[in-house]
Amino acid sequence: MKLQVRVSIPLVVLLVLSSVASAQSSARAALVARIDSIASAPIKSAEVAGIAVAVVKGRDTLLMKGYGFADIENQLPVTPQTVFRIGSLTKQFTSAAVMQLVEKHVVSLDDNMNKYIPGFSTHGRTIPVRYLLNHTSGIPSYTDIGAPFGRVSRQDLSPDSLIAIVADDSLQFEPGTQFYYNNTGYFMLGMVLEKATGKKYGDYLESTLFKSAGLTQTYYCDARRLIPHRAQGYDRLATGLINTDFMSMQLPFAAGSLCSTVGDLVSWTQQLSSGRVVSAASYREMTTPVRFASGRPMTYGYGISSDTVSGRRVISHGGGINGFISFLTYVPQDSLIVAVLANTSPAPSNVIADAIMRAVLGMPPASGPAAIRDLPLSAAERARYVGEYALARPNGSRQAVRVLEQGNQLMVQTAAQPPIRMRSQGTHVFVSMDGNRMAFDVAGERATGFMFGAGARRLEAVRNPPSMQLNKPM
Repeated sequence: MKLQVRVSIPLVVLLVLSSVASAQSSARAALVARIDSIASAPIKSAEVAGIAVAVVKGRDTLLMKGYGFADIENQLPVTPQTVFRIGSLTKQFTSAAVMQLVEKHVVSLDDNMNKYIPGFSTHGRTIPVRYLLNHTSGIPSYTDIGAPFGRVSRQDLSPDSLIAIVADDSLQFEPGTQFYYNNTGYFMLGMVLEKATGKKYGDYLESTLFKSAGLTQTYYCDARRLIPHRAQGYDRLATGLINTDFMSMQLPFAAGSLCSTVGDLVSWTQQLSSGRVVSAASYREMTTPVRFASGRPMTYGYGISSDTVSGRRVISHGGGINGFISFLTYVPQDSLIVAVLANTSPAPSNVIADAIMRAVLGMPPASGPAAIRDLPLSAAERARYVGEYALARPNGSRQAVRVLEQGNQLMVQTAAQPPIRMRSQGTHVFVSMDGNRMAFDVAGERATGFMFGAGARRLEAVRNPPSMQLNKPM
C-alpha cells in the first residue's frame, strides 16, 4: 500500500500539470485566433491593400504576420519583413536622438531654438527646444496650411526653404501656453540635430541610433534609394484603391520620413523603454505629458503619447503619410507591444491596435474609435451634411473643407488631399476608419457646422453661405 502511494502522488501531479498546460495552450491558441481575426478583417473587407501586425507580450510573440499585398500590381504579399513608411512614428526616433544629445550636454532642452536656426523669426519670443518636442511652440504647422503645402509636396526643398513657407505667419499662441500638434516643430528638431552633429539627419540616425539599436530594416525613406521589401502606398476612394500621390521625403523630414517593419518597431520599443537607447530619466521625460498652469489634462510628452485605459498606462503614437497609416502601442504593466502598419490611407491601424490590446488584456470593448459603426443614411440624410465649410485654425486662419457624396457614401475632403469616407455613428456624429471625428450641428434639416477631432486638436467649422459654395472638387 505504501509503495502505491509513493507512485500515485507523482502521477497525479503530472496529470494536473499536463491538464494545466493543455488548458493554457488552448487559451493561447484561442487568443491568437482572435488576434488573427482582428488583424485580417480590413483585408477581408477590402478596406486596405496590405497590413503587417506584430503582437508581443513579454517574451511571447503572439503574432508576427502580414496580410494582403505590399504591391498590388505585382501581387507581392505583405510579410513581417515588409518595409512601410511609418509617418509620425518618426517623431519618437527624432525625440530619442535629441535626448541622447541632451544627455551628452551637446544640446539643452532650454536652448533657444534660434541657437540652431538663427534665421527663423520667433516674433520676439523665446522658444526653447523642449517646446518643439512637446508641440507647445505656437509655430504654425506647415502641413496645415492647405494649398501652399500642396504646391511644394513633390519638390525636394531644403530645410530652410521648407520652413520659410510659415516663417511670416504669426504664432498661433504664446509659446508654452497651449498644445497644438505641429509638424514644423519636429521638422525643426531635425535641423537642430544636423546643426549639433554636423551630419545629415538621415545619415545621423542610421549610423548611430539605428545601428546601436540593431534595427536592420529601419531607414530614412528616400524615394530614390533602393530599399528591400518596400511596400507601395495606396489611397482608398469610394471607387476602389489607387496609387498614392508622390511626395518628396524631404518634406516630412524629422517629422515623418522614416520607414520600418513591425519587427523593428517591437525591438525599438523594447530597447527604448528599458534604458538601452536613452536613460530611464530621459525616457520618463519623453513619456510624461506636458503640464500647463491652467491644469488642463494632456497626454503628450516628447514624440509619444501617454494615457490611461481601463486603469493601465498606455504609451502610443500613430502615423499617417501619403498611402500609409501606422500605429504603435506599448502597455508597460503587461510588457505588451502591438505594432500595426498599413499601406493604404485611410486605414484602421489604430482601431486594430486598440482592439488587439483589449483582446490580449481582457479589457472591455472600447466605446470610441475601436467600436466604429457604419449606420446607413438615406439620400435626404446625407444631403443635410453636404456642402462647403470653413475650419477655424488656432492662428485665426480658415481652411476649406468639403463634405460630399460619392457612391451613396459621405466623404470629407480638404485641399490637396483625397476624399475620406466618414461613417455615421448616429446623432450627427461621423468617424473615419483612422479615428477622425466630426460632430455636426444641425438646425432643422441642414447642418450649420461641425466640431472636428477630439482633445487637443478639437477644431470648429462653420458652413459657408450659398454665395461661397464652390460645388466642385478641390
